[in-house]
Amino acid sequence: MNLIQDLFRAIVLGLVQGITEFLPISSTAHLLVFTKLLGWTTVGEKYFVDAIQFGSVIAVVLYFWTDIWQLLRGGWIAIRQRDWQREEFKILLGIGIGTVPALVGGFLLRDVLPESVWVIGIMSIVMALLLGLAENLGNRKRGFDQLQVSDGILVGLGQMIALFPGASRSGSTLTAGLFLGLERQTAARFSFLLGIPTLTIATLYQSGKALGNVDGILVLLAGILSTFIFSYLSIAWLLRYLQNRNTWIFVWYRLGFGTLLLLSLVLGGWQAGT
Repeated sequence: MNLIQDLFRAIVLGLVQGITEFLPISSTAHLLVFTKLLGWTTVGEKYFVDAIQFGSVIAVVLYFWTDIWQLLRGGWIAIRQRDWQREEFKILLGIGIGTVPALVGGFLLRDVLPESVWVIGIMSIVMALLLGLAENLGNRKRGFDQLQVSDGILVGLGQMIALFPGASRSGSTLTAGLFLGLERQTAARFSFLLGIPTLTIATLYQSGKALGNVDGILVLLAGILSTFIFSYLSIAWLLRYLQNRNTWIFVWYRLGFGTLLLLSLVLGGWQAGT
C-alpha cells in the first residue's frame, strides 16, 4: 500500500472522527462501520483510530481555552480564599467528580464490551429515543452560570453510557444535560468541558500501542491534523446550531442509522459475527 493511499485514508478517517466525535452520533460507531465497509485495515486498526483522537483533544482544548483558563484561575482563587461557593470552583469540582465514573468504568469494562455492529445498532436507537425524550421533557431554563456540582456528577454518570459502543460520549452527556433542565447550548458546552479529562486520558491510554505500530509518522500526523480541523469545525457548528434549534435532527439520524445497521445484519448484508 503506497504512501499517497495511506495519507488519503488517514485524512478521510480524520474527517469522520472529527465530525462525529462531538456531534451526538458516536464516532466509534461511524469509524467502525466506515472501516469495515471499505475494508481498510492498516489505517483502520484500532490503535491508529485511537491515536488520531489526539486531534479531537487538541481541538476541544483550543476551542474552550478561554473557558478552561477562567475555570482554573477561578478555582485557584476559590481555594486560596476558601470560597467554596464560587462558580468556577463548583464547576471544576463537578467536572472532577463527574470524570471518575467514566474512567473507572472504562478501565474495568475495557475488555468486556465488544465493538460489534449489533451493539452499535441497538445503542444508536436507544440513545436516539433517550435524546428525543430529553428534548421533550427538559425545561431548558438554566444557563452556564447556573451550573452546580450536582450537574457535573449526574452528567458524569450519564457519560458512563458512552462505554457502550455506539452510545456517543457527547450524545450521552448532552442528553443528561437536557434532562437536568440545561439550555441546549449550555448542555453541549458543559458536555464538551466535562469530556476533556475523559477524552484526554482515554486517548493517551488507548493509543499507546500506536507508538510501536504506526510505521509512517507522516500518515499518523495527517490523520491527527485532519481530525483536529474537522473536530474544531464540528464544535463551532454544533454550538451555533443549538443556539436556536433543537436536537431532533440527531434523533432521526440515529434512529435511521441504527435501524439500517440492524436490518443489514438481519437480512444478511453484514457478517453476523461482527
